[in-house]
Amino acid sequence: MTETAQPVADARLGASGPAFAPLVLGTNVLGWTADREASFAVLDAFVDGGGAALDTADGYSAWVPGHTGGESERIIGEWAESRGARDRVVIATKVSQHPEFRGLAAANIAAAADASLERLRTDRIDLYYAHFDDPEVPLEETVGAFSALVDQGKVGAIGISNYTPERIDEWFRVTEEHGFHRAVALQPHYNLVEREFEGALRARAEREGLAVFPYFSLAKGFLTGKYRALGDTTADGASVRARAAAEYLDERGLAVLEALDEIAESHAAPAAAVALAWLRQQASVSAPIASARNVEQLRPLLASLALELGADELARLTEASAVSGLEASA
Repeated sequence: MTETAQPVADARLGASGPAFAPLVLGTNVLGWTADREASFAVLDAFVDGGGAALDTADGYSAWVPGHTGGESERIIGEWAESRGARDRVVIATKVSQHPEFRGLAAANIAAAADASLERLRTDRIDLYYAHFDDPEVPLEETVGAFSALVDQGKVGAIGISNYTPERIDEWFRVTEEHGFHRAVALQPHYNLVEREFEGALRARAEREGLAVFPYFSLAKGFLTGKYRALGDTTADGASVRARAAAEYLDERGLAVLEALDEIAESHAAPAAAVALAWLRQQASVSAPIASARNVEQLRPLLASLALELGADELARLTEASAVSGLEASA
């Protein structure tokens, strides 16, 4: 595949935070569709391939029958301890969705953070997200609790996930009024076929200097190019990922796949690598988040780190995925 003349710029958590390769491994599948052995293999290959940032949450994977939440964190903790790898990775986790620690009350945040630290087998969380807004709790209480964790050395940086633009405004108003530690990261839903972020959310990220780490960067697997017909997603035995990809199988989605195919062929690169490179090169994006349940699925993700798209290629993809009412930008 075509490589860049110079390495792709690192991502960073805030002005003085750690720098790392601009790809984040999503780990919701660890301990779920990837068992312990497969999870360790993916984590080993990710770090060996130049990756460093891991994204998890205390609620992963409580939705699976028989699971209690924290399975992904536990796998990461066991792996990092067994490999002596803690100082070689940047770990982000989230609070509000664990069955025992729901919501964003101050006492809950403090207890949930301690539980995550125990599962992760570490003394610090590099990036701690408010996973989902909790409108029942005053933001002064929530933001203050996150700030206190930074003061205590348990958290390196604060992030916001799944908040509306208006609530982000309020978060920073509270931060400034009370002198709390500022959030430095935003985790939105954003990819080639989900571009709502490019409006008010991106404006907030740019205004507040937030590093943006999009989730569902491959649109639930659709942008890998594996799913091109409804039969691929609805057949007996179709995976969770395949069924989720079905929502994008329309005229616009197929146009995006056609553009991905053309550019992928010109670079001798996988379609997934091209989709991740497009996202990484969008305004305000620091690094996309993408998951893999085995090493084979991981390879295209790592390939994106050596891929820099030209202006015409960015424009081709942007135009193919254009949504009425959104101003496309390359």
